Amino acid sequence: MVRVQIRVNGQAIERDVADHQLLLSFLRDDLGLTGTHSGCDTSHCGCCTVHLNGAAVKACSILTAQAHGAAVVTIEGLAQGNRLHPMQEAFSSCHALQCGFCTPGMIMASVALVRENAAPSSEAIIEALEGNLCRCTGYVNIVKAVKDGARRMRPAAQPADTNESSPVPARGS
Repeated sequence: MVRVQIRVNGQAIERDVADHQLLLSFLRDDLGLTGTHSGCDTSHCGCCTVHLNGAAVKACSILTAQAHGAAVVTIEGLAQGNRLHPMQEAFSSCHALQCGFCTPGMIMASVALVRENAAPSSEAIIEALEGNLCRCTGYVNIVKAVKDGARRMRPAAQPADTNESSPVPARGS
């Protein structure tokens, strides 16, 4: 057993955990945060993605003891009270989910991407989400949702700097 201190979704947690316990198990089983899904247990599917000190990581590949002293944010921690995070809103409004199993991991990976790249291209989104598998969609709406989420996450005063074409204004406008 090892004693860990972790801040999870803003709450300080101090617990004794088994040396071999995965962060995924700690979040789901010990803390009841079941929004972080368990899929492959081999870090291939990405549905267990959380933020560890701001970086997107797969919770099935991190020991709880490795997270000692860190800040962890799960899908439950993105929302502010009853208000969804802008990326969560975008995934819903863009129909970027079907069964929903991959959705928490996709959203967590997308938020981390947009924090590093405020206006990612389709190619950048596809590359960033390579480690997150969806078995239901063709990814088209997921890419659309990440772009919309990126737009929603930007402060109103900062327009996107993008290379993608914009609609051509009608004559006389």
